[in-house]
Amino acid sequence: MDTSPLLLVVAAALVDGGGRVLVQQRPAGKPMAGLWEFPGGKIEGGETPEAALARELHEELGIDVDPAAMAPLAFASEGLGGRHLLLMLYVVRAWDAVPEARHASALRWVTPAELRGLAMPPADAPLIGALERLLRG
Repeated sequence: MDTSPLLLVVAAALVDGGGRVLVQQRPAGKPMAGLWEFPGGKIEGGETPEAALARELHEELGIDVDPAAMAPLAFASEGLGGRHLLLMLYVVRAWDAVPEARHASALRWVTPAELRGLAMPPADAPLIGALERLLRG
């Protein structure tokens, strides 16, 4: 039985009108630097996943998202050093401003199929299939 501490993380698949998804590149000096990921971050004590994601999207991208506009899509479970990561992915289709890279090296709008060609963290990659199924249906 794995008794590693659980790390709860939320992420957003921001989907534009053309069915593209926003990803951000992890900056130099951070773990997994250079990899592309869905924006988001850790859930702090006392936060709901939706409140944490709204906070993270404001901090990382400068956008405001109504938690009621977030739809849970999928999750990934992955060992990460001495911890165990549980990553919850939400779909977001409405936000209030143009996203900007505040904590990332770059931002990029890509189709779900293009995600498969990007170097992504191990926990993000398994979520691509759920996005493909959602956006083609």
